[in-house]
Amino acid sequence: MCTRYYMEMSPELKPFVDRAMRSPLLEGMTASLGKPLKTMGEIRPTDIVPVVAPAAKTQAPAVYPMFWGFTNPKGGSPLLNARVETAMQKPFWKAAWTSRRCVIPASYYFEWEHLLLPNGTRKVGQKYIIRPGNGAVVYLAGLYQIEEKRGFKLPVFTVLTREPGEGIRFIHDRMPVILPNEMVKAWLDPGGEPAEIAERAITDMNFEKAEQPSGKDG
Repeated sequence: MCTRYYMEMSPELKPFVDRAMRSPLLEGMTASLGKPLKTMGEIRPTDIVPVVAPAAKTQAPAVYPMFWGFTNPKGGSPLLNARVETAMQKPFWKAAWTSRRCVIPASYYFEWEHLLLPNGTRKVGQKYIIRPGNGAVVYLAGLYQIEEKRGFKLPVFTVLTREPGEGIRFIHDRMPVILPNEMVKAWLDPGGEPAEIAERAITDMNFEKAEQPSGKDG
């Protein structure tokens, strides 16, 4: 899963923030939702954050403010993640998988260790910071669509997940799909082959214990 990630105000991430701040969408989104664009710190579900997607006219990569979470058609909490293994098949995700793919720039993501107790129940344990061993920006692969919220049409996104790399399997049985820098543009291309690109996702991760104590499920 991926329900928390972190943005540092680094030289590498600042251009994404600056471009999202200049988006014509931002004023209407923040007024409609009553919350600002998050530019740094721990990012949580339903936050508004910078996301890269193809520009409508040129299809070139552009940065937009987006709301984290597709509306759940069954009600309840927003849908924050989609499984890469089934997104191409499930009717709910298929259209976005085919032509509305996005990339969420981050510094790293968080995950909580899931412990299996002797009685068969699971317990949430230590919180970890997880990121690839190289690269200043972590590119999370996602899907997006346009929804209407409080009378305003705005883009919303979900983060794709996959089976974890062996080195972090002890923490959780899922991880976000993390794209190599050289595959970002191909992922955004509506005419690309997302299944083939996703197979090249980065799975060799570094991890360290987060300063925060455990206690919140990821």
